[in-house]
Amino acid sequence: MSRIPIRLRVTLAFTLVSAVVLAALGWFVYVRFESQLNEQIDQGLRTHGDDIAALVANGNLARNSKLLGREESFAQVLTPDAQIYASTPQLGNEPQLTSAEAARASQGSFIVTREQVRSIDGEARLLARPATGPDGGRYVVVAAASLDDRDDSLANLGAILLIGGPVALLLASVAGYLVSGRALSPVEAMRRRAAAISAAEPEQRLPLPQADDEIRRLGETLNQMLGRLEAAIERERAFVDDASHELRTPLAMHKTELELALRYARTPDEMRAAISSAIVEVDRLIQLAEDLLVLARSAEGKLALDLRRVGVAELLADLRERFSARVDAERRSLVIEPADGLTVDGDRLRLEQALTNLVENAIEHGGGEITVRASKGDGEVAIHVEDCGSGFAPDFI
Repeated sequence: MSRIPIRLRVTLAFTLVSAVVLAALGWFVYVRFESQLNEQIDQGLRTHGDDIAALVANGNLARNSKLLGREESFAQVLTPDAQIYASTPQLGNEPQLTSAEAARASQGSFIVTREQVRSIDGEARLLARPATGPDGGRYVVVAAASLDDRDDSLANLGAILLIGGPVALLLASVAGYLVSGRALSPVEAMRRRAAAISAAEPEQRLPLPQADDEIRRLGETLNQMLGRLEAAIERERAFVDDASHELRTPLAMHKTELELALRYARTPDEMRAAISSAIVEVDRLIQLAEDLLVLARSAEGKLALDLRRVGVAELLADLRERFSARVDAERRSLVIEPADGLTVDGDRLRLEQALTNLVENAIEHGGGEITVRASKGDGEVAIHVEDCGSGFAPDFI
């Protein structure tokens, strides 16, 4: 059942409920119609019985009188011991009640159904009621009516229900299928849009139906999820850009150190110094790779800082040592202004990364002499990296 599409499952459930409702309604209509027909027959029998009782009371009913007869109805007048006093010719000389039934009818009326009555095909309905003659004698009036017309009417109604019920059920099922398809069309629209959304278009969102219903709330929830995915993709792209930027500078300096050692190192000491400098850059690359791994795993996109007291003069001296070979190769000059006595509370590695990126940008995109200076004011220390290039456009700044 779980493999059946939702639309078909809804239609099947609707069809099942409709079948139960139609069956119950058909049964109720059939029983109600049968009850009404029986009531009409019984009412006709009571009227006929009253008429015969009136004839008996007036003494106008002779034995075997034809006044007993009516269309589709026959009658007898019996004594309390079930002897025939008068009868319609169709019923003959055979009493329709037993002695016990005649005695019971002399005390009060009742109605019964008989499967066989003379001259009546099929079932018949019998009314038995007491009557009083002009001389005060007790009699029993028996009126009989055929149930053929009732049975024909019930048969016609049953045929209509048996034919019309399945037709109505089929129409209801088709209507249910169409309505369920209409109700689920927003879901299909969202599915098609979701299938078309790719990483190249993370800003796309699912279409929402006009009605404020469960499907709309589902679409809003999914769009919120898409928003979170878009933010995650943007963070991933930013991480890749940052990683590329962070790795480019140490790799470039490492390459420069090795090229200089290959071209200009003539003594073992010079070669050892070049290798030592290359090892330092390798250590920086390893530390940077570890930091990038921590950054990738960080839920907030930030690294924990190792805050310590850092001497600005030492920081800038290390910066000069790192870029000395690079600026010589670029035929540029790097000037580090004195910063004696200045200290900051910060993460030395992060400060080195920031300054390294600024100097690298000055080498790659600036011009002329590169100056690094530090100044103190208002309880803060500002470190500036300046060059003689064109700089940023005012709108960008």
